[in-house]
Amino acid sequence: MNIIIIILLAIAGIIALLLILALFMKKQHYVNREIIINAPLQKVFDFLRLLKNQDQFNKWATADKKNRKEEFKGTDGTVGFIYSWSGNKSAGQGEKEITNIIEGKRIETEIRFIKPMRVAASVIFETTPLSENQTKVNLVNTGTLKYPMNIMIPMAEKRFPKDMDESLAILKNILEQSSQ
Repeated sequence: MNIIIIILLAIAGIIALLLILALFMKKQHYVNREIIINAPLQKVFDFLRLLKNQDQFNKWATADKKNRKEEFKGTDGTVGFIYSWSGNKSAGQGEKEITNIIEGKRIETEIRFIKPMRVAASVIFETTPLSENQTKVNLVNTGTLKYPMNIMIPMAEKRFPKDMDESLAILKNILEQSSQ
C-alpha cells in the first residue's frame, strides 16, 4: 500500500513540476527555414500559392494520404480558400486557410488543428528572387500555445526544422525537375 502512495505522490510531483515550469516558459513558437531553388520567382510563387500543390511536398500533408478525407472551399490560390482534412492519428483533423497574398512575395496561411488537439498557427511562404532563374524560399511556422500546452514548444521547435527542411528539399526537387 505504501508503494502505491509513493508512486502516486511521485506522479503528482512530476505533474506539478511540469505545470510550474510551463508558467515560466515562452508561449510563442517561431521556426524559419529557407532554401534556394533554381527556378524563376514567378514559377515558384505560382506553385506555392496553390494549397493543393502542398500535398506533393509538405511532409505533414502526406500523412495518411491513403485514408485521408479532404475538402476544399473556395478558389485555390486566393485569399479565403480553405483546405480541410481528416485522417488517422498521424494526420489528425484540421484545416488550412489562405489569409493573405502579396503577389510574388508572400503567401500567409492559418492552420487550425482540431485533432489530436485544438491549436492554430501561421504558416508563411516568402519568395525572394536571387537572379532570373534562382529564388529563395523562406518557410515560417509561428504561433502561440496557451498555458499549460506551451510546455510542448521546445519539442516543437526541435522537430519542426527537420520536417520543414525535408518538405523544402522535396519542393526544390519538384520545381527544379520541372524547370529542365
